[in-house]
Amino acid sequence: MPILRIEHEVPDFAGWKRAFDSDPADRKGLGVRRYQVSRSVDDPNYVLIDLEFDSVEDAEGLLAKMRRVWNGEGRNVMRNPQARIVNAVETIEL
Repeated sequence: MPILRIEHEVPDFAGWKRAFDSDPADRKGLGVRRYQVSRSVDDPNYVLIDLEFDSVEDAEGLLAKMRRVWNGEGRNVMRNPQARIVNAVETIEL
């Protein structure tokens, strides 16, 4: 299962979360099946987002859209985005 992992700093988590929840990229329309938002314990203004897809091509499509968002209105709510597409190799619940 392909996962798009995005990490970045935010100047204000509440402001970023409002922007994220407004969904400027249309996550569902671009194939996101599930996502998880996490915050660093050491720095609550550092955000990690894991978005799960059925295909690498869908993940690449959202990443391309996010790069446009980051260069536009996203500049006001986040800093230094980093992203990579990975494949889940193993998931175990204990």
